[in-house]
Amino acid sequence: MTTTESPKHTITALVEDKPGVLNRVSSMFRRRGYNIASLAVGHSEIANLSRMTFVVEGDESTVEHVTKNLHKLVDVIKVSDVSIQNCVSRELALVRVRANVQTRSEIMQIVDIFRANIVDVAPDSLMIEVTGDEDKVDSLQNLLRSFGVLEVMRTGTIAMDRGLSDEQTDNDNSGSTHRMESGL
Repeated sequence: MTTTESPKHTITALVEDKPGVLNRVSSMFRRRGYNIASLAVGHSEIANLSRMTFVVEGDESTVEHVTKNLHKLVDVIKVSDVSIQNCVSRELALVRVRANVQTRSEIMQIVDIFRANIVDVAPDSLMIEVTGDEDKVDSLQNLLRSFGVLEVMRTGTIAMDRGLSDEQTDNDNSGSTHRMESGL
């Protein structure tokens, strides 16, 4: 039996930084039956606004519905599907792997190849920090499985457009900026 994986889309939303916003956004996803494959939230470059990054699985129609529904929420200022643009995406993961005297040097070589870092050493394990796109993190995790992965913590994808086009600059000088300047 073959399963086809739905394409993944990365959507960013600039939202008001106040209590309840994450709950309202995640509730919208739940009510509509959309699955969030990854979610990351953090402060943005604008005071009192945060940026959310969602990875959503689905076709173009699903992504269009998600973005339209996000735009309807009162706390959402701007929504972008950055997966269709030239963007940089990264994820951070911490991986605790079983390590003994015999396997430690082999694990360290693999970590070095992936330009990852060992951030904690214990007598029976190593904790590895890796940053990169989802495929890089998955690949390292898969290679470490043979040693015994004890624990994994991943941040989820964050993404940002490369540079600014004239259209993005024009959009940033339109109504949504006025809303931000007028105190929302």
